[in-house]
Amino acid sequence: MTELPMIRVVDVDAELDALAMRYKNAGGIGIDLLNSLGLQADGLLQRLPKPAREGLQDATEAALKQAMKAAHKSRDMVPDQASWLNAAVSAAMGAAGGFGGLPTALAELPVTTTLLLRVIEGVAAEHGFDVTAENVRFDCVQVFAAGGPMEHDDGADLAFLSARTALSGAAVQGIVARIAPRLSVVLGQKLAAQAVPIFGAVAGAATNYAYTSYYTDMAHIHFGLRKLAIDADRDHADLVADLRVRLEILPAKTPVKTA
Repeated sequence: MTELPMIRVVDVDAELDALAMRYKNAGGIGIDLLNSLGLQADGLLQRLPKPAREGLQDATEAALKQAMKAAHKSRDMVPDQASWLNAAVSAAMGAAGGFGGLPTALAELPVTTTLLLRVIEGVAAEHGFDVTAENVRFDCVQVFAAGGPMEHDDGADLAFLSARTALSGAAVQGIVARIAPRLSVVLGQKLAAQAVPIFGAVAGAATNYAYTSYYTDMAHIHFGLRKLAIDADRDHADLVADLRVRLEILPAKTPVKTA
């Protein structure tokens, strides 16, 4: 007798509620740490020298392209790690990058971007997606469109969850070019925080820790919705709309357990 495959019963409302709480609290202790150091976004970019500000978008786009290659290749050598370990490694890298001020922070930028993308790929794999597939790699880069903890908007901008284009080499390059301006602002704030030697090491550790926590949460939300759409046989855009409604009625901060 042939056994029938197990059918997973999905509680869509419960899973959307959990994703909404995760979005509302994205970054958790990392954002609290940034706030305790006074590293809010306002005015940080103006601390950077003019040449650094003007070259930031190109540097970010180059870092993203490099990260796409390096993060994917690293999967053959290093397995995915626990979230706490990713955050700890990222913090150590940020401290090293900030210790020498802006020059070392700039050198550390592509390394941190690679780590963040690798963390996002790990979350995609955790949700059962094949990270060797072009469309999944595209989605991993798309998570960066959520901005970062210094641009946290409590769910007002969910465009990154539903934006898709035709998948081709040109499309991937296009999404990198589209995301780079927004990500450059976020990474520019990180560089500005690291620009003061010695204190920059503390700021670098704090910003990297916060960024890793934040993008881990964003990846869980992104791929959690993708998986929910498949499991529940629901339209993805409808789920995004339902998530937006939940975010509008949630209080400013609610307890959340993160993986």
